[in-house]
Amino acid sequence: MRSTDIPILSELSTPEKILLVEDLWDDITCDEAHIDVPESHKKELDRRLERHLKSPGRLLSLEELQTRVAARK
Repeated sequence: MRSTDIPILSELSTPEKILLVEDLWDDITCDEAHIDVPESHKKELDRRLERHLKSPGRLLSLEELQTRVAARK
């Protein structure tokens, strides 16, 4: 289904569309058991977890993170 299949959507304002998307997302997440996660995503998560467990690295403090983010602007 595409948004063009529901003509009334084009009449909604941007804030109304955002609220609709939020409502749809909330509805979808209530039924997470029926969402298939691709095997490639599962493998990637396993790979990243294994890499982290082997070498966790150094965590940043909140202040360090904020400084790095501000520097990118």
